[in-house]
Amino acid sequence: MLKSKTFLGVDFGAGSLKIAEFAVTPQNGLRLLRFGVKPLGLAGSQDAARESALKKALPELLAEGGFLAKEGNLCAPGFQVFSKFVKLPPVDTSKVTQIIQYEAQQNVPFPLAETAWDYQILGSAPSGELEVLLVAIKSDVVEKLFTIGEAGGLKMSVVDSTVGALANAFRYNYADQEGCSLLLDIGAKTSNVLIFEANKYYARSVNVGANAITQEFAAEVKLRFDDAEKFKVSDGFVSLGGAYEEPDDPKQAAVSKVARNVLTRLHLQVTQTIQFYRTQQGGSAPVRVFLCGGGSIMPYASQFFQEKLNLPVDFLNPFRNVEIDPGVDVAGLEKYAQCFGEVVGLGLRNVAQCPVELNLIPKASLSRQQFNSKKPYLIAAAFVLAAGVFAVGWFNTKVADARRDGLAKVAAQAEPLEQKKTKLEAEEGKLKKAAEEAVLLGNWLQERTYWADIFTEVRRVLKQTEDLQRQALGVPVGVWVDTFLSTEPSVAAGQSTEEEKPMSAMDRYRMDPILARRYGLLPKGPAGGEGGAEGGAAAADAGAGATGEAKSTTPKAAAVNTNELATIKVTFRAVSINESANNQLIYALERELKASPLFDPKDTQVSGSMEKAEANAPTFSFPLSLKLKRPIKL
Repeated sequence: MLKSKTFLGVDFGAGSLKIAEFAVTPQNGLRLLRFGVKPLGLAGSQDAARESALKKALPELLAEGGFLAKEGNLCAPGFQVFSKFVKLPPVDTSKVTQIIQYEAQQNVPFPLAETAWDYQILGSAPSGELEVLLVAIKSDVVEKLFTIGEAGGLKMSVVDSTVGALANAFRYNYADQEGCSLLLDIGAKTSNVLIFEANKYYARSVNVGANAITQEFAAEVKLRFDDAEKFKVSDGFVSLGGAYEEPDDPKQAAVSKVARNVLTRLHLQVTQTIQFYRTQQGGSAPVRVFLCGGGSIMPYASQFFQEKLNLPVDFLNPFRNVEIDPGVDVAGLEKYAQCFGEVVGLGLRNVAQCPVELNLIPKASLSRQQFNSKKPYLIAAAFVLAAGVFAVGWFNTKVADARRDGLAKVAAQAEPLEQKKTKLEAEEGKLKKAAEEAVLLGNWLQERTYWADIFTEVRRVLKQTEDLQRQALGVPVGVWVDTFLSTEPSVAAGQSTEEEKPMSAMDRYRMDPILARRYGLLPKGPAGGEGGAEGGAAAADAGAGATGEAKSTTPKAAAVNTNELATIKVTFRAVSINESANNQLIYALERELKASPLFDPKDTQVSGSMEKAEANAPTFSFPLSLKLKRPIKL
């Protein structure tokens, strides 16, 4: 990357989204140009709601912050990244990669085929053992972050981990510190304990975060999470314990006690980490403590750890050696400075070689980036092709003019020239046909995965509705798809269609025969056509007979005179609670489906009434009509 070009550091944290734009100084340092923070609330730490929250927050923060750069690096949240320090026996350099591959298979808690992982050799112990930092993340998590970033117009080059980015930021800003330093990063869902000593480095993630304070406080005073979080931020503090007088406000008293209890659990994990570092890693005892992360902002947090650890405690300043542009709101930056350690670490990856160089970018994302980088060459090739076609046309024109002007003189040459013209026109026709087929094939490839997207979105909405209603009602909630029917928009005049019937449990998710024939999953009709009525229906019937499943209820292809499918009828079934709660669930599901990016909110609605097989039946069903914003091409 050119030094004159600005770049971004994007921290997709569990509690907040943080972005900073940097430039490289003439002294090869880092300059902060602008920054921004966007809270994500509880949704940021929930797998089901996190993606939607980030899709909404990223474009808003990019617009509000006025960021100009479109390229940079990102940091994945700590709770989604696995990290571990491992020691390898002294081996030949050529065998290190093979041994680390084995260690990754033994330690990473998910299949390596579904994982983006990386490692860094940090040095060697006196015994000759290699000290290795191993990090891993599920590939689909990074793919979602890349998709969210690309939707906002961003191109990400490096996917770093929290422990790696914080290590680089600390080394850059506190290289002058002597002795052993402990950095405690208190995040929303997890906390990270990092220990630095000369050329030694150790880190450990702990499943205790600031969200635990909010959740326990909300449960104690009967508040929603968002309300409890606002009160914690505005009025909360960490109780000093002992004989201190409690505040008059009962909510303040409650949140201060909860905060002390949660930080006490965190302190226990910190103490265990220090003990492990000293006994198993051969390190020294820390002589100072630095705090960072959103959870460290709470009043009296530093006093709490100073009392518990009996060490001087200060807040991490990741901008200590970073040049601040005059246009930056310094007062606003001071409120969040200790939360930008990861972001500064990401920016340093574009300045110089860092102590920890990790990149968790999946192969699929790398391939997509490489393809995008080749797009200008593909466009140039298309331009050359168009110019060639133009040249052929220009040549034909010249040939025709020459033929008319010299027809009287070169009558004997007219016939071979005509033959050449015919061949050129034939080649042009082939080229045009090939181009049309390429466009058609591209459209089919896009439509091929559309059904999967629809089913995935319905599943996501069902889970989100269950979670929301479970919180609202305080009882277990269950809702699922009972029948799933497609609706053809129109029928050819004078032709009849088969009556739509509910599908069996084994058949309700089968693809429509029209789509199956389109994508080659069923044989075509006798004439080899796209949707021969008799051949397609026979193939569908044969498949049903072979498996013992019910036949598809979609009308036969011969009866349909449209190439689009726009509406889907779905019957949902849910566990019955009471009439009021049942109705609340129905309209909550309708509301979430209307909010989905796949369905048209105007025509997506409840299309019938709630039904029960018997008066005291444990479940009930209700129909909804889902109108697709982008109809399926058949």
